[in-house]
Amino acid sequence: MINRNNSNNDHKKNIVLIGMPGSGKSTVGVVLAKNLGYHFTDSDILIQDQYGKLLHEIIEERGVEGFWKVENDVNASIQEQNSVIATGGSAIYGAEAMEHLRDIAVVVYLKLSYPSIEARLGDLNKRGVTLKEGQTLYSLYEERVPLYEKYAHMTIDCEEKEIRDVVAEIASIMA
Repeated sequence: MINRNNSNNDHKKNIVLIGMPGSGKSTVGVVLAKNLGYHFTDSDILIQDQYGKLLHEIIEERGVEGFWKVENDVNASIQEQNSVIATGGSAIYGAEAMEHLRDIAVVVYLKLSYPSIEARLGDLNKRGVTLKEGQTLYSLYEERVPLYEKYAHMTIDCEEKEIRDVVAEIASIMA
């Protein structure tokens, strides 16, 4: 567990990015953190570090729902201050973790249309995308969008926007 939270006041000085795989959470997160002078944390990397395995290896070993439990446990233990935290696309399946992240941060949903997500994604298995048996990317998108909307404090429409524009939009809202 990383703990950069020295005090409990000012705990909303974090930004958590949620959204579909390929929506730009990690890329936007790094640039946003630099722009704001914040730390950057990628929860997928925290998971890999804690388990000593790549995401797709954890999914292969534990199954999709087993991975969600791992992801929930890791995300629920994040203690940060002045950080941008990029989550995995399936973070929204962990209610405990999402409530925790909403308590310590402003949660921002990076919204993209299905055709844009489909165009950006390569090999779903190598990316660690958790598809259930027989599930399509489209049905996954349809299942997740309401959850992203439920947990987000704010939604940024990223359609046809450059990374710098998305970063500027979030930074101006957070100022």
